[in-house]
Amino acid sequence: MSKPTHDRPDASALLDDRGYRGALLHGQNPALLLESAVRERIVKSYYWNEQCFGLNAATLCDRAAELKFIGGTTGIMGRPTPFLCLALKLLQLVPEKEIILEYLNFSNPDEEEEEEEEGEKVEGNEEEAGARRSGIQDPNANGKLGEFKYLRCLAAFYIRLAWEPVEIFKTLEPLLSDYRKIKRRTKDGFMLTYMDQFIDDLLTQDRTCATSLWKLPKRADLEDRGELEPRESALGDEVDELDIDVSEGSLRSRSRSSRSSSGNRRGRSSSGSRSSGSSGSRRSRRSSGSRSRSRSMDRDV
Repeated sequence: MSKPTHDRPDASALLDDRGYRGALLHGQNPALLLESAVRERIVKSYYWNEQCFGLNAATLCDRAAELKFIGGTTGIMGRPTPFLCLALKLLQLVPEKEIILEYLNFSNPDEEEEEEEEGEKVEGNEEEAGARRSGIQDPNANGKLGEFKYLRCLAAFYIRLAWEPVEIFKTLEPLLSDYRKIKRRTKDGFMLTYMDQFIDDLLTQDRTCATSLWKLPKRADLEDRGELEPRESALGDEVDELDIDVSEGSLRSRSRSSRSSSGNRRGRSSSGSRSSGSSGSRRSRRSSGSRSRSRSMDRDV
């Protein structure tokens, strides 16, 4: 009897390495990118069994657009958040990179049509609308693309887990200029953070959202290999001007200190000469006084 071609509804096929025949990430089962304890809690959670059942790449986008916060596990029992459940579902589906980039820059089609109409009147909007239609990533990531910020966070989290280092840096670094506020769930409650802070944690930290991230090579090493170009600061020439102002200020302070030290030395030398002159005059006065006294005594004799 031949094996059924359909997938089982539970996650046993994904978590069982012996029978796994799907796509690999970093040469291993994608589910192994999450810790085993976290995976077990996810597949036993209500959200996974109720909301993640039968999702594909299209319907998962709708589910992720409903997210209200990011996070890993909550409470004493370590209950997984919907954000982490959808991340495991993405690892199970392993979508194509074009789909993940669409998640990263997803926007409302109705608003796209309105912006296209306005773009006919205002110069420059046509290029933006064409970029949205083609799925090109916004180089500045200043909120023009990626209307659903938690969908963008989910896509960025998946990219950090699944993609190669060079692709991770090239795709996530432009998002550092996205300064929108996001809500993060912790074990004790909620906290306010920002999109650029979350992206920076993905690029620099070893653990976030109750997940141990695999070791990412340093950017300097990739630059030395020629795989990445040196990163240009978003501030541009302002940083260079600030460095010039700081250097000029240090030079001015040094010149002022040298002038004050030389002035102090001159004052000391002048005071020393004055003191020596005054002592000499006192001595001459004493000697003249003694001579006059001796002369008067001789006359009396």
